[in-house]
Amino acid sequence: MNWDWSAVGDFLPYFWKGLLVTLQVLALGSLISFSLGLVWALLCRVPTRWVQWPVGVVTEFVRNTPLLVQLFFLFYVLPEWGLAFSAPATGVVAIGLHYSTYTMQVYRAGIEAVPAGQWEAATALNLPRGRTWRAVILPQALRRVVPALGNYVLSMLKDTPLLMAITVLEMLGQARLFSQERFQFTEPLTVIGVAFVVVSYLASLLLRTLERRLVR
Repeated sequence: MNWDWSAVGDFLPYFWKGLLVTLQVLALGSLISFSLGLVWALLCRVPTRWVQWPVGVVTEFVRNTPLLVQLFFLFYVLPEWGLAFSAPATGVVAIGLHYSTYTMQVYRAGIEAVPAGQWEAATALNLPRGRTWRAVILPQALRRVVPALGNYVLSMLKDTPLLMAITVLEMLGQARLFSQERFQFTEPLTVIGVAFVVVSYLASLLLRTLERRLVR
């Protein structure tokens, strides 16, 4: 087998398109998972079973269902109920929703790690409940959970190829399209593998930098 550098050059336009889609899905999916995960975590602390129980059922169901099944459900089943989204939007929502059930646990651990004295001090100062959360609890909790949230960003990145199943042409989808057109598989798939390693490494460096700045 001979390596064909011309095939690599021909594949680059496909690659850049796929990389852009992958990064867009990763950024928007991360935003949804981080935001929704915090909402789930706060709802779990509401002192009434009528809130905690439904939240627990929903998050357990989503967390224990394969992401691929959720992608198929959102893309193929929801349109039958009148809720149709584009393939990229479906992928973003599915990844964000799926991983929000994991980030929820991270937030819960971070909140529970805040010393009880912080709650007592806020109470002694007669701070309103909302301000206690915004000014005292969440800033401390969020600094503690950055490393764990970063791990889930990398997990989301590695799950983006699943979006190919609903016609989203991210990096692997573009490699498959190129391979079907040119009948060359080694070069595009190798480039994609290297790209995932590079993007994952750069993302981990950014997360470590953010973690160091937050710890200061």
